[in-house]
Amino acid sequence: MNIAVGSDHAGVEMKKSVIAWLEKNGHTAEDMGPYTEESVDYPDFAHKVCSAVLEGKADQGILMCGTGIGMSIAANKVKGIRAGLACGPEFAALARQHNNANVLCFAARFNDVPTAEKILESWFASEFEGGRHQRRVDKLEAGS
Repeated sequence: MNIAVGSDHAGVEMKKSVIAWLEKNGHTAEDMGPYTEESVDYPDFAHKVCSAVLEGKADQGILMCGTGIGMSIAANKVKGIRAGLACGPEFAALARQHNNANVLCFAARFNDVPTAEKILESWFASEFEGGRHQRRVDKLEAGS
């Protein structure tokens, strides 16, 4: 899979580990920035990643900021994006299984690299279950 990856300044170091994990596990990762720890505005990078997903340049997106909250809010403002904030592996699995999330968000400041890798493993091992969940995703897409 081709994965667009972005962060804010708080997530630059974690992003490097995420990209390394993705590549080690057979994915192609596109680093959408930023590239230094100089303060930036997270909505700008959420928009870049979400645009790549919606335009078909990436199959999925991964975003991280200090808490993951700002990125998930910014990403979910983009029509067609269903971003899930994963506080742990179970959250990542359920975001995919029940919400058909196409963007994964998590906290760079509150997760260590081994935990981030477990979140990623869970995300990529999970698939949308459809069924009753499809009705709910359809409502999300319709804006109601």
